[in-house]
Amino acid sequence: MTQEFIRIQTDDFSVENETIKLRDTSKRIGGIVTFLGTARDFSKGQEINKMDFEHYPGMAEKRLGEIRDQALKDYDIIEVTIIHRVGEIAVGENIVLIIVGAEHRQDAFRACSWCIDELKRITPIWKKETTPKGVVWVEEHP
Repeated sequence: MTQEFIRIQTDDFSVENETIKLRDTSKRIGGIVTFLGTARDFSKGQEINKMDFEHYPGMAEKRLGEIRDQALKDYDIIEVTIIHRVGEIAVGENIVLIIVGAEHRQDAFRACSWCIDELKRITPIWKKETTPKGVVWVEEHP
């Protein structure tokens, strides 16, 4: 079951389809919180033409699975979906999706926030931004 809720992929995803899939896992779900990260056109005073994401295959999926497992253990939630795209991503396209379902909204909000922070902290996924002045590897994980 973890595989359908944890993915790294090049193709875009449907926020609606993924939300329905998570919602349908339990009739106890009363609140769903979604975080959608998209490619913006400006960062640190520079225009961004596109982004590229690279990952450590196998290890990145493992880390996402660990994040999901820990969120299910530490928060009063029912299910978590984490999807991250890799490869070239144009401005305006989807990058990352986290969906958390819980009986109550506050638990879903807390878990969703923790998941994106932890993803940025421990997952071996690297971002490269292409600007008019050249390519910049983004090192920090805010």
